[in-house]
Amino acid sequence: MTLHSARVESLKDNINRPTRVISYPKKADGKPVYTSEFFGENVFHLQQIAKALPKPAYASFLKQMRGRQALDRATADAIAHAVRIWAMDRGATHFTHWFQPQTDTTAEKHDAFLSLKSTFTAAGEEVTAIDAFSGSQLLQAEPDASSFPSGGMRSTFEARGYTVWDTTSPMFIQEGPHGTSVLYIPSVFISYNGDALDEKTVLLRSTEQVSKACCDLLSLIESVPVGAQPRTSHVFTTLGTEQEYFLIDRSLYSLRPDLKTTGRTLVGNLPPKHQQMDDHYFGRVPSKVMATMSEAELELFRLGVPVKTRHNEVAPQQFELAPIFEEASLAVDHNLLTMDVLSKVAHKNKLKVLFHEKPFKGINGSGKHCNWSMSTDHGENLLDPTVKPETNYRFLLILVAILHAVHQHGALLRTSIASSSNEHRLGAQEAPPVILSCFLGEHLTEVLNSIEESRPIKNFSVPNVQTIKLGGTALDVKVASLPSISRDLTDRNRTSPFAFTGNKFEFRAVGSKQSPAFPVTILNAAVASALQDVSAALREQMGDKPFPSDADKVAVIKKFISLTKPIRFEGDGYSEAWIHEAEKRGLPNIKTCPEAFAQLNDPVHSNMLTKLGIFSKSELTSRFFIMNERYAKDLLVEANTMRTMLAQQILPAVFEYRGSLAKSVALLNSIPGEADSPELVALKSLTPLVKELQQSIIGIDEAIAKIHTIHDDAVAEAEAAQKYILPAMSAARDAADRLETQTANAYYPVPTYSELLWF
Repeated sequence: MTLHSARVESLKDNINRPTRVISYPKKADGKPVYTSEFFGENVFHLQQIAKALPKPAYASFLKQMRGRQALDRATADAIAHAVRIWAMDRGATHFTHWFQPQTDTTAEKHDAFLSLKSTFTAAGEEVTAIDAFSGSQLLQAEPDASSFPSGGMRSTFEARGYTVWDTTSPMFIQEGPHGTSVLYIPSVFISYNGDALDEKTVLLRSTEQVSKACCDLLSLIESVPVGAQPRTSHVFTTLGTEQEYFLIDRSLYSLRPDLKTTGRTLVGNLPPKHQQMDDHYFGRVPSKVMATMSEAELELFRLGVPVKTRHNEVAPQQFELAPIFEEASLAVDHNLLTMDVLSKVAHKNKLKVLFHEKPFKGINGSGKHCNWSMSTDHGENLLDPTVKPETNYRFLLILVAILHAVHQHGALLRTSIASSSNEHRLGAQEAPPVILSCFLGEHLTEVLNSIEESRPIKNFSVPNVQTIKLGGTALDVKVASLPSISRDLTDRNRTSPFAFTGNKFEFRAVGSKQSPAFPVTILNAAVASALQDVSAALREQMGDKPFPSDADKVAVIKKFISLTKPIRFEGDGYSEAWIHEAEKRGLPNIKTCPEAFAQLNDPVHSNMLTKLGIFSKSELTSRFFIMNERYAKDLLVEANTMRTMLAQQILPAVFEYRGSLAKSVALLNSIPGEADSPELVALKSLTPLVKELQQSIIGIDEAIAKIHTIHDDAVAEAEAAQKYILPAMSAARDAADRLETQTANAYYPVPTYSELLWF
């Protein structure tokens, strides 16, 4: 079968393949089970632990979860026994410590509950099969630390590492083959020396630091009787991740070596119709996609993942799934679970999920918008402006602290989103630019300006009312049958990388493929440091008073409004004017990944991270080298994949087409008047393009060779890859894409954009 016929057969199969049918949960009387009734049924909740433990032991476990004491062996054994029975009753045969190495994915190793018990009698040894799971097996496991990215902290001969149960994230089961299941134990991953080798450890450290710094600030401004405990004892960072992705036919995907190897198309032209008609966003979801979404949601509901929203995105075959907000660490776990479940369910439906930030050139890429906020242990959202934000000093102090964080460490936030894949997305097709700025909206901007200038607030709605009601104003659409409509008083700015959206900040620059853990860790760290600065300024301002006066609070708010003014931008982040304006304001414009990675070594950022105890110096150095190594390897993989495709698929196909044209020309030459036939014109037009493509392949080879001359220097490799490989690949793609437009479809060897993006 030729490659073209394989394309045709794949397209036929896609058309004729029936939609996969699954059974939605139903009651005995045939009525559907409400989602709330089976939500989290595959999760081992605190309620199950409470039932399994005596009350004193359960109280001890809760203290351990809050970091107030260590978990004793007896309690661990009791929990291990209870979770084993619970899991095995649901088909579990194995358990795994599920962790997050620095690969933007998860890792797992399955161990069976099956064990052997030996009994020695006069007749000899008797071996009995038993099911067992001890507290020590629950608490800790030992993967090979040398086989994961470590940035030099672990050599091949230094293999020992540990996964340790994260008690703040509940255990769960996932379905396995043949009606079995596996017990998953969310864990952190550390080296033999205790260094963090994963994403979760540093995330948990950062959330603790945010809580400490924020509670300290709140203790200053929330007055309580002398000797009483502070009103707020813990602050949580909350997170909601909007996951964007593409879904394409799996059989066509299998015919694209670039998609299979790199996650993106390295050659290909846009079809005549793509996203320019603006008709895909929020359009009707294709039936095969809806079936996949629904099945994935069913499994996610059972896993306790609160997915809320599903819809078409802007580009063809691009979609989004968004959850309800959760505590940040759990939200990260659930986002990674969502990606895993989407991949597995799509496979069952003969589709393929693409999480790459830019799988198709010329149309929108995919992001992972991280909606971030902070909440007290009383359930209060600290980023809720309330009806009168101008006198809500708690909100304003926290707001200016966050602005201060982005102003001081915007370059570090840029580092947190830097990857070879996200570089193709940032600043293009509605993705935010690489210059970090904050959007507040007209009304909050007016609140800050009026405070800074010591003047009344401008009136935006009702005359003679000097407050801003962020709940909205009424819109009259002149249709009597429609209900009244509430308009938000803050617009949205899709070009802003860090925008305030009513009661949270939306970090829009995070890539769809990456784990949100590292960006959220850096954001948490920057905010914790900024909160400390605000608290110190408030203490200095209030002097010996037991609590600061409103005038003290306003003075500090004014100070930080002035300091952070350069980071606030309400305009078009895509415009050339913003680039020049940002330069005047002293904001960094970090264009390449190697430049972004280098920010980890900047003392302004590294001292902050180590002072807070979120990273050790060795962990920071390790991450710096891991990021550089991965970037260089990613580009080398792409370059080698592209070179192979061009030399072994594209060029041979064009040669075959040229041969066919040459035969036609030879036959036509024997006919009078056909010396300048259209076939000859087509043949001649191909020749310079073929030569250009051949030369570009040589350019890729030369770029790869330059990288291979560098040894044991990850930074030099990354810089060289950025300098040589990217331009070589760009030139090769340009030639290949022009050749595609000149080559007959019957000869083209791989599925085209028209076939991939429309089914």
